[in-house]
Amino acid sequence: MEKFYITTPIYYANAEPHIGHAYTTIACDVLARYNRLKGKEVFFLTGVDEHGENIQKVAEEKGISPQDYCDQILPTFISLWKKLNISHDFFIRTTSELHKKGVSKFLTRLYQSGDIYKGKYEGFYCRRCERFFTEKELADDNHCPIHKLPVDLVEEDNYFFALSKYEDRLIAHIEANPKFIQPETRRNEIMGVLKAGLKDISISRSSVEWGIPLPFDSSQNIYVWVEALCNYITALDYYQHGDLYHKFWPASVHMMAKEIIRFHVVIWPAMLMAVEHPLPERIFAHGWMTKDGEKISKTTGNVIDIDGLIDDFGLDPFRYFFMREFSFGSDGDYTQERFETRYNADLANDLGNLLNRTLGLLGKNFETLPVPTKVGEFDAEIEEMAIQLVDQVDRLMESIAFDTVLETIFEYIRRINRYIQQTEVWSLKDDLERMGTILYNAMEGLRIVSVLLLPFMPEISVRICQQLGLGDSSQDLDSINKWGGLPSGLPIHKPSPLFPRKDASPKNKIAKDPEPVDESNLITIDKVKETDLRVCQIIGAEAVKDADRLLKVRVDLGQEQRQVIAGIAQSYEPADLIGKQVVLVANLKPAKIRGLESQGMLLAAVSKKSLSLITLDKPISNGAKVQ
Repeated sequence: MEKFYITTPIYYANAEPHIGHAYTTIACDVLARYNRLKGKEVFFLTGVDEHGENIQKVAEEKGISPQDYCDQILPTFISLWKKLNISHDFFIRTTSELHKKGVSKFLTRLYQSGDIYKGKYEGFYCRRCERFFTEKELADDNHCPIHKLPVDLVEEDNYFFALSKYEDRLIAHIEANPKFIQPETRRNEIMGVLKAGLKDISISRSSVEWGIPLPFDSSQNIYVWVEALCNYITALDYYQHGDLYHKFWPASVHMMAKEIIRFHVVIWPAMLMAVEHPLPERIFAHGWMTKDGEKISKTTGNVIDIDGLIDDFGLDPFRYFFMREFSFGSDGDYTQERFETRYNADLANDLGNLLNRTLGLLGKNFETLPVPTKVGEFDAEIEEMAIQLVDQVDRLMESIAFDTVLETIFEYIRRINRYIQQTEVWSLKDDLERMGTILYNAMEGLRIVSVLLLPFMPEISVRICQQLGLGDSSQDLDSINKWGGLPSGLPIHKPSPLFPRKDASPKNKIAKDPEPVDESNLITIDKVKETDLRVCQIIGAEAVKDADRLLKVRVDLGQEQRQVIAGIAQSYEPADLIGKQVVLVANLKPAKIRGLESQGMLLAAVSKKSLSLITLDKPISNGAKVQ
């Protein structure tokens, strides 16, 4: 049986889990469930990182031992994973004997490779990250580029790993394996780091007491980031070199947020090379999430209420929204309004309404699910789209394009809704054979949809199957490779709403009298047509020197490429823009900005605190006119 091994990062246990942890873990759960549907043997690993200076500090503040603190925080992770219906196979703790023994074995082999040596380290250290930075990597005024806090200049005797020795091998491996680092923006970023040159890294700490001792020098503890990376093999019983390790290593996907990718695509592979172990097949780093245009922060109170959203809307709509709303490799901004809109439009109106109206018509006109006997207009299209849908979803899941997967599925759902309208099936009471065929096709389409939605909304998928008359019978991808798998003669169930419609939050909606229209500000349609709006794709972006707000953006208009100087630097990192399809004012007179020519203007929505580029909800040809 083909194997699939997926991992979350092990989450640092210095605080309770939040939306960032949930986002990564749900994504891994979706991939694990999908690969089980494909018939693969799956091992899904998650866990917590319990060592290091920050854990020690939190424990001291609470007046308890680090181990007692870790034992107290652990249930918050276990409880959230249960609430989110996470289907992990193993939960690793770095304080477990399984991990400690595996790490000691790995570090011993690393030492025996000859690539470990002792030396004096001096560098800039962020205590929040428990990470060293070069002077080049620091933000202004010697601040950590991630936490924006001052770093310390630290000097101590440590053991080092000869990372620089593996620079060329890493570059060669990345070039030979395009899927090794994804998305492409992260791959380009890492190639830039490697080609700028690597330095050897410190792998031990003499000043940190809470950790795992080096197996060859117990006076020093292993640097937490080196030890933590080993969890991906220690969880497979690496110490015993048992069946799990042989069966599942190397990992199919290491999943994480983008801020920790360098550890995973530089240090971890280099150490594996040193001990002659296989490298993971793919490392995927998703973007960051903001709320209402601002950084998520417990300190400022700008947080996403996981419990509240699940209580109000249900677990599966929660899972659906966060996989559907944002392009998974890029940053995304959450708002309550976007959540409510997506829930009502996609789930209540499209999917829920289709199931309810189909079952309602069946119940009024048939005793059991009819046999499709009278073929008519649009039937072949519905069947052909279903077969294509399975292949499309498979290709998109391989690319980890969750938002596009769900949009593709819901395009089919919307097509079945139009099919119901086009055939006016409710009016065919004098032609029950035709009515029965149309309603059977709608039910068969829903069966296929229920299987494809299972990784994203496992509880809703089961409820759809139950309302189709299939009970709790498990289905896999093989069951939907052919049309007509829904047996005729099944009992017809009374529809039970899956997604009760939610009104917009009253606290966010205050009724006001409409403002009078200022007719002096109105324009004619001819004036609108004077503006030539075109779809373009961003193919390059970089900062404009000495300009905090400006980016130099290169766009592809299909028949030509242009340069645009855009004031979006405070809202977007250049790497996160690559690949986005946006809207350009194409007939704007070129202008010089900071000495650089700008050939057009990108459209964006702007509020006092945030800016968001106008993007497309599905791909279209570059150069297409916006009307």
